[in-house]
Amino acid sequence: MVSIRDRSVRASLCICAGIAGLATPAAAAPNIATDSAVFVEHRQTNALRSLEPATDLSRGDRVVTILRWYRLGGDGDFTITNPLPKAISYQKSTRSGELVSVDGGRTWGRLGQLRIGSRYATPEDVTHVRWRISARHAASGSGQIAYRGIVR
Repeated sequence: MVSIRDRSVRASLCICAGIAGLATPAAAAPNIATDSAVFVEHRQTNALRSLEPATDLSRGDRVVTILRWYRLGGDGDFTITNPLPKAISYQKSTRSGELVSVDGGRTWGRLGQLRIGSRYATPEDVTHVRWRISARHAASGSGQIAYRGIVR
């Protein structure tokens, strides 16, 4: 069992989102703040699921991380980059179009296209996920992205 009350584990499960502004040079670069919460998913039936704030995690637990972003100023679109904790095996995002890295953030692509040696990368190989937030969506001032994972 993993306790996220432990400072080192809690830090590894915390979203360490990096923001890279993609605004044009004439526009002010976006100023973005993020926060996140980790929940354990419980399935009562195939159709009924519930989420509880994560306090203790065990191998095999299904978790949902909700990343919230807030635009504090600036213009244009931006990208949120999220390194995954080593204890979590990525499953999928609720937002389509995400790019993943399987090499610590050096290269990016979609699952099914990235390779590790002679094999295609799997969700378990993902080290980072990033999402592009369009200027239109960013203009709303805030938003959230959720992704699923499994505790290794």
